[in-house]
Amino acid sequence: QVRLVESGGGLVQAGGSLRLNCAASGPTFSSYTMAWFRQAPGKEREFVGSITRSTLVTNYADSVKGRFTISRDNAKNTVYLQMNSLKPEDTAVYYCAARRLGTGVRSVEYDYWGQGTQVTVSS
Repeated sequence: QVRLVESGGGLVQAGGSLRLNCAASGPTFSSYTMAWFRQAPGKEREFVGSITRSTLVTNYADSVKGRFTISRDNAKNTVYLQMNSLKPEDTAVYYCAARRLGTGVRSVEYDYWGQGTQVTVSS
């Protein structure tokens, strides 16, 4: 089992940048595919991006491709989401998630979740 804690959210102007961090507990972090999801008020939780456990293959939603970058440091049990050129429509609670096998873009495919961190982009 893994416990996930996000940090790094905040208020930023449109065009700005933020980096989210997700710290994981447990000795098997490197065996998990990690992902970021987000949920805006009144909307369903949506996939942002993912990174595989050892090959570090990344996958992104079209809405963030070219602006967001996911990376991970298995030695530090941490996954990152670098967000550049932020837009007001990026405003949401961002969640870190983990799954043991394979990859996926649906929230139901992930086994462990953090509590979320708020990102607000002002116009």
